[in-house]
Amino acid sequence: QVQVVESGGGLVQPGGSLTLSCTASGFPVRPYAMNWYRQAPGKERELVASITSIRGTTNYADSVKGRFTISRDNGKNTVYLQMNSLNADDTGVYYCSARTTNEYWGQGIQVTVSS
Repeated sequence: QVQVVESGGGLVQPGGSLTLSCTASGFPVRPYAMNWYRQAPGKERELVASITSIRGTTNYADSVKGRFTISRDNGKNTVYLQMNSLNADDTGVYYCSARTTNEYWGQGIQVTVSS
């Protein structure tokens, strides 16, 4: 029963911070990589950040570099996305994925940046 579950979303003020968590469970092997995507209203889904399981290599979209940090806890099969200096453009549904030979997706979690 493979599951990918996001948590930690919600409403945050502009300039504020929020941390998302994603836990992957039920995998027979450790996922090769875990990723965060987002889809803002009226926009296409984009890759926000990724991290590999073995080396911890990270990758970021240009729009979030310097503001977002992805990290991992392999023992918990959990990945985090720390988001700082949030603005309205960061609003959207954030999706976590875990990749083995296939890619498994969470249901998505809403992040709203608004006063």
